Amino acid sequence: MLGSIAKLYGLPENECSLKLFGNGLINRTWILECHGKKFILQKINDTIFTSPGMIAENLHHLNLFLKEYFPGYLFVSPVVTLKNEEMVFLPGEGYFRMFNFVKSAVTFDTVNNASIAFEGARQFGKFTKLLAGFDTKKLNITLPDFHNLTLRYKQFELALENGNEERIEACHSAIDYIKEQKNIIDIFNQIQTNEHFKKRVTHHDTKISNVLFDKNGKGLCVIDLDTVMPGYFISDVGDMIRTYLSPVSEEENDFSKIQIREEYFQAIADGYLSEMKNELSDEEKSYFVYAGKFMIYMQAIRFLTDHINNDIYYGAKYEGHNLIRCNNQLELLKQLLAKEDILQEKVALYIENASVLQ
Repeated sequence: MLGSIAKLYGLPENECSLKLFGNGLINRTWILECHGKKFILQKINDTIFTSPGMIAENLHHLNLFLKEYFPGYLFVSPVVTLKNEEMVFLPGEGYFRMFNFVKSAVTFDTVNNASIAFEGARQFGKFTKLLAGFDTKKLNITLPDFHNLTLRYKQFELALENGNEERIEACHSAIDYIKEQKNIIDIFNQIQTNEHFKKRVTHHDTKISNVLFDKNGKGLCVIDLDTVMPGYFISDVGDMIRTYLSPVSEEENDFSKIQIREEYFQAIADGYLSEMKNELSDEEKSYFVYAGKFMIYMQAIRFLTDHINNDIYYGAKYEGHNLIRCNNQLELLKQLLAKEDILQEKVALYIENASVLQ
C-alpha cells in the first residue's frame, strides 16, 4: 500500500514510513512521514460510507467557499495527487485521502476542564456560522438518516419484533424507559415543520477529538468532516452535551460516575452561542437543552437496538456490551432531565442578556 500511495503523491517510497495513528472507530488513520514532513493518511470505511466520492465532493465545495470568503480560517483540506485527485481508489485496498499534518496542533480525547468545552463548542459554532452563506443543496448526504430519530425508533420497534428474544426478555427496564420518553420523538417531529428552525451546514459528530487546539488550549478548527451534511443545530449541540457533560464516556459501567456538570453545560452554551447567537432564532435557542435529550435518547436507542440485534453494527467486546452502553446513556438522560429546569434557566438568561446588549 505505501508504495502505491507514495507513487500517486510523487513521494519516494524508500524514504517514507507509515505508522498507525489515533483511535477512530470508523476510518483507519496513519501518519505518513517522508523527508521529515508528516502527513495524515486515511482509509475511508466504505462499509459505513458507501459512496466515498460524495465525501470528497463535499470537502471540495466547502474548501472553495471558505477560501473565497474566509481565507484566514484553517480548513484542513486534502492533499492532491500528481493527477490533482483529492481521493484515490486502490484496487483491493480501498479509498484513501491524505492531509498535511498540522504542526503544533493537539487534540483531546476527553473534556477535563470547562475551558476545553468552551473552545470546542466555539469551534463547532464558528464552523456553522462561517458557512451560513453556503448553499446546503451542494452537500451530498453521506449518511442518509444519520440523525433521524423517528427512523431510529422504528428500527428499535422492528428489533423488538424480530430480534433476540432472550435479550429482549432480559432488558425490559431499558425498553420500558425508552418507550416512556417517546415525547422526545414528538418534539423532533414538530421541529421538522417549525418555520423557526433552519437546516444549516452541520458537522454531526462533535466529539472533542474532532477539534484541533493550539498548545495553549485555544481552538484552531474542526476536523473529520465526513459527516458534514445539512442538519439542525440540535445535532451538533446535542452531541456536545452528550459527550462533554459527564466525566465518563458511554463505555463506563459504573453508573455512579455519570453526572451532569453544570459548569460544562454553561461552557458549551457560552462557546457555541458566542458564534451562533445571531444565526439561531430565539426559538431555536430555547431548544438548547432539548438538543441534549435528543442525542442522548437517540444513542441509547441505537445501542439497545444493536444489542437486541446481536451486536451487528457497533460490535461488542464482551457479552452485554451494548446493553451497558444503552443503560449508561439512559442514566445520563435521567440526570439531564433532573437538571433540565436549571439548565434551561441558564439558556433563558443568556438569551435575555443578549437581547439587552443588542
